[in-house]
Amino acid sequence: MSTAVEAIYVFNQNNDCILEHVYRSRPPAPRTLLPLYQRHPKPRPPVIYLPNVNPPTVLFSLLHSNLLFFSTASTDVEPLFILEFLHRVIDVFEEFIGAPLLANKIESSYDVVAQLLGEMCDAGSVCNTEPNALRDDVEIPGWMDKFLVGVGLPGNQPGSLSTGGLKQHLPLNPSTTGPAIPWRRANVRHTSNELYVDILETLNVTLAPSGRPLGAIANGSIAFTSKLSGVPDLLLTLSASGGKLGLEKAVELPVFHPCVRLARWKERPGELSFVPPDGKFVLAGYEVNLMPSIPDLKSWSNVNLQLPASVEVLKSLGPNGADFEIRLAIQNTFPGSASIPQAQRPAFGPRGSGTSTPVFGGGGNATPTLQDVVVTVPIPSSVRSVIDLRASRGEAYFTASESMVEWRLSTKAAASPGTATLRCTIVGPVTDDDTDGMVNGFHTDPTSGDYDEQQDAYQSSAPEPVKLPNARDKQDSQDQKKVQLNARLMPSSASLSFSVKGWLASGIKVDGLTIDTRKSRGLGEGVKPYKGVKYLTVSRKGVNLVPPGFLAYAFSVISSITD
Repeated sequence: MSTAVEAIYVFNQNNDCILEHVYRSRPPAPRTLLPLYQRHPKPRPPVIYLPNVNPPTVLFSLLHSNLLFFSTASTDVEPLFILEFLHRVIDVFEEFIGAPLLANKIESSYDVVAQLLGEMCDAGSVCNTEPNALRDDVEIPGWMDKFLVGVGLPGNQPGSLSTGGLKQHLPLNPSTTGPAIPWRRANVRHTSNELYVDILETLNVTLAPSGRPLGAIANGSIAFTSKLSGVPDLLLTLSASGGKLGLEKAVELPVFHPCVRLARWKERPGELSFVPPDGKFVLAGYEVNLMPSIPDLKSWSNVNLQLPASVEVLKSLGPNGADFEIRLAIQNTFPGSASIPQAQRPAFGPRGSGTSTPVFGGGGNATPTLQDVVVTVPIPSSVRSVIDLRASRGEAYFTASESMVEWRLSTKAAASPGTATLRCTIVGPVTDDDTDGMVNGFHTDPTSGDYDEQQDAYQSSAPEPVKLPNARDKQDSQDQKKVQLNARLMPSSASLSFSVKGWLASGIKVDGLTIDTRKSRGLGEGVKPYKGVKYLTVSRKGVNLVPPGFLAYAFSVISSITD
């Protein structure tokens, strides 16, 4: 299976191709690929096979910051390899020309972009994707060069270099610039030495209508920022409830940066020994299953999951069944976030934070806070409107174009524990005059708007006399029909988004960050860097309340596993 990259195309938000870089063969033109890509309905898959182009091509796509990235392959390739290369290209672009990545930045810095694409991939073979190593090979013009070129004077641009190009500016003796570490620049110098650790966990939780969790996974990433001179050798120690055995059970499917020594992690789980790249990078990623084992699943509930917030949907309320209510349960307890005595805190330097919920630049205890709480409720498309939105906290509104009710709570509104409610009233396609379901001999369906002609309304010439019901029976019958019609218009699911600073759902925390002075070189004697660590848990529509139909399917899967 090949790992060759044929071309990279970049489109802006107006679908104009702003970058075209071909590595090998003759891939289809971008103006040919874009209409074929847009024919697929949203959400479009990242890998699309196009058999009708010449030659038949596999199209890889990635959407980032309103920019659309394409890569093509006419041979059998590894899809994850091409997609990962596109991600590396985006990361490198943001590192060199700035984040967020915008179309005008790419167009104005094409000289740098062309050098980056040429260094990262040569004739379709991926060579170097480490930003620190690319800084030694890519010529970045300064402000003076840009000013001289802007006024028409020659500058030190790549196009004005003499024969030999960029390589004549590189040192001829690599041994004089330090060790050859692919992910770290040579001769790194910093006036202020700093180390920062950011652990981010993204929740993906599925709840039954009763609140019982069906699945709960936390995807974590450890972002590291290193601003140390020389070549430092670091040791980062992680822990979880239950010690090292608990950490082994908690962390599943770990992935590491190439700088991490895997032998040390296998020998001592929880210890990451590495020589860091200079600047920001992702040190490791992991996955944590928050659900218990299968035998304990029957006694498991949402309370055991200990989420900071959970959502519940009550349907068919009110006299006509046209109301529904969203209940948001907010808790102010965060397991594992209690402060510990100063003497038991890990050594994070004189200004570092050593609490179980550390923050940058302080040694005090930081209390986790629930922020950015948003409840999203999908509404059936047959609903004309949702009126009378009454929220006990925050603000709520209905977006007809997206058929969605969104309820937002500020940080202050979400700070108080308890239950917040949102009650809404739906307006279906049936008017007050059509409550009997019959309009001029046609029966209407409120969910689809279809109608069926009743033959007896026109062909029966002598209908048999029927006994008319009294007013109360007729009103009860009409109310019952309203309830049945409105029941089809009720929402059946909801999703919850939030973020919590200073707390991780998995319970993982940083125990220590030390520098191995025996293995480090060029750091200097007596250097004590400033160290900081930060925890963040986010749910981007990750807590989902599913309809009852999904619950029956999930229980059938669980029963098949247990049997």
